Amino acid sequence: MTTYTICVFTENSIGLLNKITIVFTRRRVNIESLTVSETERKGISRFTIVIKEESREKVEKMVRQIRKIVEVLAVFGYLNDEIAFNEIALFKVPTPAGAKRLDIETINKIYKAWVVYWGLDYVVIEKTGSEEDIFDFFNYIKPHGILEFVRSGRVAVSKSAKSLGDYLPEAEWEYYL
Repeated sequence: MTTYTICVFTENSIGLLNKITIVFTRRRVNIESLTVSETERKGISRFTIVIKEESREKVEKMVRQIRKIVEVLAVFGYLNDEIAFNEIALFKVPTPAGAKRLDIETINKIYKAWVVYWGLDYVVIEKTGSEEDIFDFFNYIKPHGILEFVRSGRVAVSKSAKSLGDYLPEAEWEYYL
């Protein structure tokens, strides 16, 4: 199975998530990760969808189907080496009195993770990186106990020098500042 990241640029409208995900449902393709956010252009949203699929032709067919949706402005499909990407994870780890102390230096320097909240009985640690980086840290921190764990979907940008404006030059959108 090959991992594909599909980036969909759309108008920001109600019901669009359903229209896009139905394309995957009809073809019985599981979405591994889905992240939606506004872009640098006001009123334009970016869907970052990660799937694993054996058939490149099937992925290309889904991209063509997504392009047919009225509110979709542009769609791009990428392999991992064509994008820069990361995920974010938060770990809630107990810190009871008398327990083995967390090695914050190892957490920061080796795993490049950071304490974002320090409570009386627990800490919240943020780790960004690839799925493998996050699960390496998960295995490191697991012996301390994990009260909660949450991982975002992938966020990604193309390694191409082109921007959205290069693909849709006729549009004059306001930039967020």
